[in-house]
Amino acid sequence: MKTINKISFNDIESIPQLVKDFLNQKIEGFEKHTFSLDHFRNQIELKKELFLPEQREILYDVFEKQLSDLKLSSKQKGNLDNLRLPNTFTITTGHQLNLFSGPVFFVYKILQTIKTCTYLKENFPDFNFVPVYWMASEDHDFAEINHFKTESNYYETHEKSGGAVGRIQITDTFFISEFEKEFKDSVFGTELILMLKESYKQGNTLTQAIKTLVNRLFSEWGLMILDGDSKELKNQIKDVFKDELLHCSLQKTSKSKVDFLTEKYGKVQVNPRDINLFYLTETRDRIEYNGQKYSIVDTDIQLTQEEILTELENHPDRFSPNALMRPVYQEKVLPNLAYIGGNAEIMYWLELKDYFSAINIPFPILIPRNSMLFLKEKTLGKIEKLDLSIEDFFQNFTIITNRKILNDNTILKLLDEKEELLIRSFSELKATASITEKSFGNLVNAEEVRQLKSFKRMKKRLLHAEKIKQGELLERLENLFLSVHPSKTWQERVYNFSTFFSDEGYSWLENCLEEMVVQESKLIIVAI
Repeated sequence: MKTINKISFNDIESIPQLVKDFLNQKIEGFEKHTFSLDHFRNQIELKKELFLPEQREILYDVFEKQLSDLKLSSKQKGNLDNLRLPNTFTITTGHQLNLFSGPVFFVYKILQTIKTCTYLKENFPDFNFVPVYWMASEDHDFAEINHFKTESNYYETHEKSGGAVGRIQITDTFFISEFEKEFKDSVFGTELILMLKESYKQGNTLTQAIKTLVNRLFSEWGLMILDGDSKELKNQIKDVFKDELLHCSLQKTSKSKVDFLTEKYGKVQVNPRDINLFYLTETRDRIEYNGQKYSIVDTDIQLTQEEILTELENHPDRFSPNALMRPVYQEKVLPNLAYIGGNAEIMYWLELKDYFSAINIPFPILIPRNSMLFLKEKTLGKIEKLDLSIEDFFQNFTIITNRKILNDNTILKLLDEKEELLIRSFSELKATASITEKSFGNLVNAEEVRQLKSFKRMKKRLLHAEKIKQGELLERLENLFLSVHPSKTWQERVYNFSTFFSDEGYSWLENCLEEMVVQESKLIIVAI
């Protein structure tokens, strides 16, 4: 493995402008929530003051209980003990419970969380920093998470869904036998198959499965795994949930930020609802209020204000935060300094700044996670032979392709020359026409537009003709694009980690960790 380039997000066309502006501190009010040691120093002071000793004891007990069925490394045990101390803080990432972790960026975001803690310890030796993976166990969209893809195959499991996905028990293990066929002869295939069988044995819940898998991959680096589907944790945020039920505070307080982001960037990632909570039983359903009663959508349950507040008081675990309330819940129950997430996650966190202030919870530093791309030496050689750079594949590739097809084209050069001559001729003609009657000047302008449109049509037809003529080159370019962007999207959003782990094993994880950049958001391109 050899890193050949690290491209800044600023130089990648498809990175949302909102994320670029955030990273470049161009969004007023968020300047202190970007990555810098000074910002971390401020965040430590804020969190130290507001995160109480009793909260640390609750967190310790929850971790101890939730991780009791796992074999913890010495580093994990040390992190667990440190969480009781006032000088210990967390760096957190979160993700859905995708089958066998889903797309490989799941691994990247956890590794970056681990490396960020190491970096902070080096710079703030008097404090401890614990990496945390927050399991999105309460999501209910099973179709989003019930599959994964390798370079050769697609795997899927079928279970009854509708409630919190983390509570789903595994009964369908057909995908395991199919996976075994693909990887049994790989160098580290046996390790992968054992991981899969251990994690997804019948009777395990999806929460247990992901917890087992993640612990097997990352325990030696001290990663702590937390399930928010916890009565003890939710008991700490009852006051926030109560305020949401009574006053719809998240939507009201975040309105100005949502309006600002919508006006400047076109739309927001997630629109707040009146009530940003679900009711969690066998199913997970939205809570709505009609002015008199609270309804649990898609059920017959209706509750008065007194009834729903009593329910919250006695059973806080039955109330589940949606995508916008979940960050608030996380920051309430953790001594957290920073959240590491994908671009979409960062964009919806930005909506919440004013709401965090209103409920007196420090808004964290936000870190758009690194991306990684693994390319075979053979693919890189083909790119070089075509006189292209890897950066070209992260710009508008249609424009790059068209330019390549028409490179050194004699007819195009002639068309460009004649078009330039036409523009100069009309420029002279318009200057003279301006001294005569107005309608004649309008005629000249219209004629220029008409003739320039003809040149545009000729260039379009020329490109079409050259694509037919140079079909082989076009096919090579398209195949190269698909080598870099399988399924026409970023590699990390398609392939599962097993695609890479099967050849390199744990050394692949170590190499990824080594190449991670914590101070900046970059696309890291590695030759294999």
